[in-house]
Parts: sequence; C-alpha cells; structure tokens
Amino acid sequence: MNDRPDDVPGAPTAAPATDWITTPISMDLLRGALDLERTEHGVLPHRLPARARAQCADGQLAMAEAQPSGVRLVFRTRATAVELDALRTKNAYQGAPPRPDGVYDLFVDGRPAGQAGVSGGNVLMVDMTTGSAEMRPGPVGTARFSGLPDRVKDVEIWLPYNEITQLVELRTDAPVEPLPEGNRRKWLHHGSSISHGSDAASPSTTWPALAGSLGDVELTNLGLAGSALLDPFTARALRDTPADLISVKIGINLVNTDLMRLRAFGPAVHGFLDTIREGHPTTPLLVVSPVLCPIHEDTPGPSAPDFSNLSAGRMQFRAAGDPAERAVGKLTLNVIRDELARLVKQRTADDPHLHYLDGRDLYGEADFAELPLPDQLHPDAATHRRIGERFAALAFGSGGPFADADRA
Repeated sequence: MNDRPDDVPGAPTAAPATDWITTPISMDLLRGALDLERTEHGVLPHRLPARARAQCADGQLAMAEAQPSGVRLVFRTRATAVELDALRTKNAYQGAPPRPDGVYDLFVDGRPAGQAGVSGGNVLMVDMTTGSAEMRPGPVGTARFSGLPDRVKDVEIWLPYNEITQLVELRTDAPVEPLPEGNRRKWLHHGSSISHGSDAASPSTTWPALAGSLGDVELTNLGLAGSALLDPFTARALRDTPADLISVKIGINLVNTDLMRLRAFGPAVHGFLDTIREGHPTTPLLVVSPVLCPIHEDTPGPSAPDFSNLSAGRMQFRAAGDPAERAVGKLTLNVIRDELARLVKQRTADDPHLHYLDGRDLYGEADFAELPLPDQLHPDAATHRRIGERFAALAFGSGGPFADADRA
C-alpha cells in the first residue's frame, strides 16, 4: 500500500475515475468521542459533552478536548479506497520550527494497514513570550487510503491526537455501514498531556491506545493536555460515560499550573472520585499518580517555558517554584503521590473496587536515565510504548485491577 498525505493545498479531493459514495459522518461511525458538533465545514468531534464545555471558558481546555485523541472512525465495508476530507487546526510557536503534522492511522480487521495526513488547514500561531495567538486560516485537506483488500472488512481510522479535526466528508468506493459494538470491555481513562498523547508517534501509539490494544479493551481517552485539574464538569463527564473500567491519572497539571494548595487538593480528589462513583459505584477504578518528572519531584510549579534553545527547535520547560514553598502547602509530585496513596487507602475501607498505582512504576528513575524527557515534561515515542506496555502488564495483567476474569 502506498498511502500518502494530500500535500498540495487546494488539490482536488477525489479522483475522477472512481465512483465515490459519500457517507454522512455521525456518532454511530465514531468511537472515543462524547459529542459531535455541526460546524460550517462539517462536524467536530468533542471529548467533553456540551454542558461541560459551557462551564469553562479556558482556551487550553477548549483546544485539548477538541483534539481527538483516541477518537476513530469505525465502519464495515468492502471498499478498496477511502478518502476523508478534514479541516485541521494545528499549533505553531513563534520562533520555533513547525510542530510535526498529525497522522491518521488506518487499521483493517484490527491490523495496521497504512498512514496518511492532510495538508492545508488552520494554523494557530502562538507567541510563547506574550501568550498571544493569531489564527491563520487554510483550506480543507484529504487523507487518502487505497489498495485495501476487496472483501468485507472492519475499518478504523484513528484521528490525530494533536490537531483539532473538523471532519468534512467521507468517501468510499463501496457502501459503508456502522460497525456493531462487540463484547470488548469499555475502558474510560482521564489524565494530562501524557495521556493525551504528547509526543507519541501517531494516534494509535499513545500510551493509552497501546495499553488498550494490549488489554483488548475499547478505549475512550479523556486525556486533556494541561487540563487534568479535578474540574467537577470533567468528573461528571466520567460519571455519565458508560464504562467497565475507569482510570484517572492525577497530579502533574496541578503542579504545572500551580492551581491549588495541599489543603484544597485532598477534598478536591475526594469530590472528584465521589462524583465518578455516583455513576459507577462498583466499577474498577484505578487512581494513578504522576510518572517521574525530575524538575517537579520536589520543586513546586508553575512550569515555565525555557526559551534558551527555542531557535534550535528544542522547546524545554523548567520549574519556576521554590522548594521552600512546600512548607506553605505548595504541591510537588512527591507531595501529591503521598496524598493520593493516603486518600486511596482511606477510601478502600468502604470501596473495595478502588485501586492505586504509583506512576513511577510506569516511568521511574531508571527509565529517565535511559529515556529522558526531551523537554523535561513529556515523553518521546519510545517512552509512550514503554508506559503503555507497563500499564497493560500492571493493570490488565494477571492480578491487576483490570484483569479479565473470563480470560484468566
């Protein structure tokens, strides 16, 4: 298969020799999205429902939840060619080299079958020194896949985790029908930018996607870059979403933003978990503390950009807090881990389905020595794979909180 991105802005979106069938994109063709907004160009998948989006005016959250991490188009067809028109919005940073383009991962009957991308699209140009941003509009692009096997098959197209993606049109050379839900368990996960996918190689190789594949579960990923902040509307979204398994990865964004002190943190965690339990009283619920991040292990936030290597394309971060401020309740990763372990132990007396995982079991000091965080905050593609494999073994493996008794 020789798939390629449509790399010519404004190029024709369809080959004239093909008899294309256009299929409206609706929720029954999507997995991993909680809402679908109709836009001027098409439809925009959201990972938070409209009510939650209305309760927060934060631009970072709005961007994160509209980037379709873990969202995929899923359908059954005997088509040998598929085209997806999309209008992307990607971020760029003043003075820095362009960020990698988003990738569309194709799976046929559960196996990797190609990759593509789209050209054009909008660019949100961000000036990190001032915080200002300018939207530069661009055209719709097309992701193309050809040479698919001529038989009835199940097709998945994983959407980019790092670009807001408006879906404009789906074309195939044979009819498409929604794929019935199987009997795989539904795993609902919430976390920060690492859970969101930064900086994985592609949407199906973020650590939650890899762990979900290894655990043979259906993933809904509510990893929200910069926005895992114990917001009540996020807890309600988790409460109201069907799930057989739930995990929440808590901590790093609270330090990044310097959002709260230890006095507020404990009650906020209790309230977050209480809300989830209103909708899922006995569902296995795993609380995961932060993976190792040396700059914030014992130094509070906020996290601040380090511009010293920006012109060379190396955006990095530093801890802007003062370790002495722990005495007045400022949060560090070690403080958060200790408090989470204490709270989970306290709650398990009445909640035997609640579990705790220290994030350093997923990525710790030895891992950092081998695979350091390139920007001091986010893992690279190899580290995503390691975290995904570790989580699968610890959570879905024998004796883990998500182990499948039917497969034991």
